[in-house]
Amino acid sequence: MTTGVRRRMGVEERKQQLIGVALELFSHRSPDDVSIDEIAAAAGISRPLVYHYFPGKRSLYEAALRRAADDLATRFVEPREGPLGARLLRVMARYFDFVEEHGPGFFALMRGGPAAGASSSAAHALIDGVRQAAYEQLLGHLGVARPSARLELVVRSWVSLAESTALLWLDGRRVPRAELQVRLVHDFGALTAVSAAYDEETAAVLRRVLADEPADGPFGDLVGRLGTLLAPTAATPAPTNADRDDAPPARPMPVQV
Repeated sequence: MTTGVRRRMGVEERKQQLIGVALELFSHRSPDDVSIDEIAAAAGISRPLVYHYFPGKRSLYEAALRRAADDLATRFVEPREGPLGARLLRVMARYFDFVEEHGPGFFALMRGGPAAGASSSAAHALIDGVRQAAYEQLLGHLGVARPSARLELVVRSWVSLAESTALLWLDGRRVPRAELQVRLVHDFGALTAVSAAYDEETAAVLRRVLADEPADGPFGDLVGRLGTLLAPTAATPAPTNADRDDAPPARPMPVQV
């Protein structure tokens, strides 16, 4: 007969265990609703021992946020090979994997932390770090080291759009996740195209990106959808001047005698 012996953890190992347990709990419920007692029970230790490693719930929550932010930032890392559209699709798939895994925790992270959790400044610093990491990754994919002001606006706007889209999606999930992932890639192409109309540097980047895109890729799909939307239908003839409400009255034809 064998008896189970609990292995004694080192200080850093125990701290990492507690952070993992807390993050798991915060991912499924609002951090405000998770108590230190629950964290201790899930970790298999006593409440006083939790306080031995962390001064309080706030410091533990900040540590959990930091781990979550580091994890989220890695979701934007993608080998810079192949068409950009396919790369962005893979990034969005991993991004929404994180959103689904962490639900309430993601919401709290993006909103600056709950009232009883991390300080607003600490949480904002963490998420700003994620946004900056995503921004730098995207510039790398575009092959641009020093973007113009307009191209920078495109990239930062798209990072913010992905964030707000994910937050809205969590509230009811009324749009299929797969559709949102594709639409966000389309949004990046559309934002870049609009900026390209005003900025030659962005236009050069867009030409280079589209040159490597297959017709059946996400950007090719976007062009096809827009072409179908904008093409006049055969069933609806273009209006003539006589069809307009404000058209002047037709002049009578001269009568020859």
